[in-house]
Amino acid sequence: MASYSRLALFGLVIFVAVVHSAAQEAQITQVNDGVMVKTASDQVHVAVCGPEVIHVTAGPESAKPSSPHQPWMLKECTGDKFTIEKTDKAATLKTAQLQVKIGLEGGGLTFLDAGGKALLTEGIWAPFSTRRYHAAGNGIFSVLDQFQIPEDEAIYGLGQHQGGELNYRGQAISLGQDNTDVAVPLLVSTRGYGLLWNTAAQSTMNNQFPRSLMFTAEAAEGLDYYFIYGPEPDQIIHQYRELTGHAPLFGEWAYGFFQSKDRYKTQDELVGIVDQYRAKHIPLDTVVQDWQWWTKWGSSDFNSSYPDFAGAVKKIHDDHAHVMISIWPNFDPSTPIYQQMKAQGFLIDEKGDYDITNPAARELYWKMLPSTLVAKGVDAFWLDASEPEARELGIPAGTKLFSGDGSLYTNIYPLLHTYGVYENWRKAGDQKRVFLLTRSAFLGQQRNSAATWSGDVYSNFWALKKQIPAGLNFSISGIPYWTTDIGGYGYPNGNTSDPKYQEVYTRWFEYGTFCPIFRTHGHRENDTNELWAYGPAVPTLIKFDKLRYRLLPYIYSLAWQVTKNDYTIMRPLVMDWRDDRKVWDIGDQFMFGPALLVNPVTEAGLTSRSVYLPPAAGWYDFWSGERVNGDQTIAASAPLDRIPLYVRAGSIVPLGPEIEYAGEKPDAPTELRIYRGANGQFTLYEDQGDTYAYEHSAYATIPISWDEASSTLTIGARSGSYPGMPAQKRFRVIFVGTNHGAGPEVAAQADREVTYSGQEVKVKAP
Repeated sequence: MASYSRLALFGLVIFVAVVHSAAQEAQITQVNDGVMVKTASDQVHVAVCGPEVIHVTAGPESAKPSSPHQPWMLKECTGDKFTIEKTDKAATLKTAQLQVKIGLEGGGLTFLDAGGKALLTEGIWAPFSTRRYHAAGNGIFSVLDQFQIPEDEAIYGLGQHQGGELNYRGQAISLGQDNTDVAVPLLVSTRGYGLLWNTAAQSTMNNQFPRSLMFTAEAAEGLDYYFIYGPEPDQIIHQYRELTGHAPLFGEWAYGFFQSKDRYKTQDELVGIVDQYRAKHIPLDTVVQDWQWWTKWGSSDFNSSYPDFAGAVKKIHDDHAHVMISIWPNFDPSTPIYQQMKAQGFLIDEKGDYDITNPAARELYWKMLPSTLVAKGVDAFWLDASEPEARELGIPAGTKLFSGDGSLYTNIYPLLHTYGVYENWRKAGDQKRVFLLTRSAFLGQQRNSAATWSGDVYSNFWALKKQIPAGLNFSISGIPYWTTDIGGYGYPNGNTSDPKYQEVYTRWFEYGTFCPIFRTHGHRENDTNELWAYGPAVPTLIKFDKLRYRLLPYIYSLAWQVTKNDYTIMRPLVMDWRDDRKVWDIGDQFMFGPALLVNPVTEAGLTSRSVYLPPAAGWYDFWSGERVNGDQTIAASAPLDRIPLYVRAGSIVPLGPEIEYAGEKPDAPTELRIYRGANGQFTLYEDQGDTYAYEHSAYATIPISWDEASSTLTIGARSGSYPGMPAQKRFRVIFVGTNHGAGPEVAAQADREVTYSGQEVKVKAP
């Protein structure tokens, strides 16, 4: 590990960072896209990418002004409108939204909003800069930049980490890829900014010294970061996705239930699982074939337990379900793919991991493995071990890649591995939307139709508790789709007949119902993991599975907002109440979309838990319909068969019928639950449920609004259409109150029934 990174990791750099008076005043030169700043120790390029986005690159004069190796970045920073003002001690670059103050004594940068409020300052003893560079040879440096942050600031993001904390104040975070640990170097602050540490090298963020926010990278051609102004987290994430790519829409089925275990061992078992779900009328959309279906690691040939996998997939499709299959990025030396990869110089280690930075290697991987499975009808790929699973974090140091020195790309493997599969699958046709599941992620991965799961975590309450803040930080890092192994992967393995494990699984399943992707998986001692295997917990599991399916109109509409407007479905409370310091450290509650406040139970034996209700016009208990005030902490009832769940006043929540798979009953009525107390709105999104026709405007949206003052619900005129769209829709309107419109069941009686033909309809509350 490079010296600066090691010091950063232990929080000691503050004692060795030399504060110096610059021997000369910084020289500032205006250029087309911003300014160049030359100091006694480096030169800095401050580029204006837009009113809210500043790109900073720096290094000694021998360093490149900006790394050209940025495959995660899609939007080139070509400049935008700005002005320059200069005083005796500083120069200030101004955009419509930001100011960047450049200290003339040392070249340190201070970022301010348009009104002059300081957001982030380089250097802990301003105005001196604490940018540092240590030459490692061949034009590569280890780099460090240190910022000062005030006491009243909380910081989030940086991917997924298992420390159990939501707010990283006082923490040191290693940004490297590993099983259960995911590096996404985007930090989001309550002061209204994001800092994108623009490198794929092994890095650290360190705030162990409370005034210092320190970033290091072990390998770089120059210091490189983006400063992004929101001020709201959704705005920061929008700018991040503008830079790195937007998230496509999954097929509607991918928001339903995934059944998996480690592992189904025959094709008859795989087909039989779907048959049993259908016979028992338990909702299911996808069954998962995990590893060792092959004859050899990396082979596309099925072993003798799968004599006709294409036929098995067809049977599953005929049962209105989908198949996801696990594949890995490394190969047995005796396989044809290994031999071809080796012959063409595409392998990077003895395990058979391939060079994902080489487009030809990605093409060969697609041709010899995924495409052969697509031809058999497979609907989704589980790209396991995408770090890759080597003996150290990410791509090993010293690896020679097609793109250059591997030390510059330690964390990039999951991005380009998913990209290779996604881009080739898209070329193959547009009738099936891509769905990929990976164990790791990096900047920009959202554009590859990839969801990430939290890795091989333990099967106990200790692990469950840590998954909640881990997933929330991942979400605020800008990548919208995340999930866990419901029940944990193992270590120790759960036993579905054990009452203690049944409790763990039940609480995890309740939580998993409100994750963006809903999926069970893991080792089980008694080799079963289906919902009917959990004894007295079974009715509760089925109830929550059915609730997930009733919520599909809500979830699928939010997924459209992810694609169209860069929305985030699973939301730490700080995303919606950034100025409320009470939420800054709450890592075990979250919003699921704009309406639902989810409060998982993460300890054994609890029948209630403390819940903070943020400021709002009111909150409704989902289970009883009772309305309570916001801005208070309550003791919420939490019997084993319920998760504390509250709905914000002013919400409109569309619920579908009871179904067993996505799209089963397109003509069934949609239940609109109206939670009075404030104005509200929701856009209902509908399309064919699969294919990429939505990219060509084959979809429909219906704006729905509630006016509190006039007690009027307006179902607005429909925009757009798609093949197979019903000519009419039926809405059952429920105005929720105590013991009315509460719970997961279809309401026995609606307050209003509406037949909707696409024109605006107004409905008065009783």
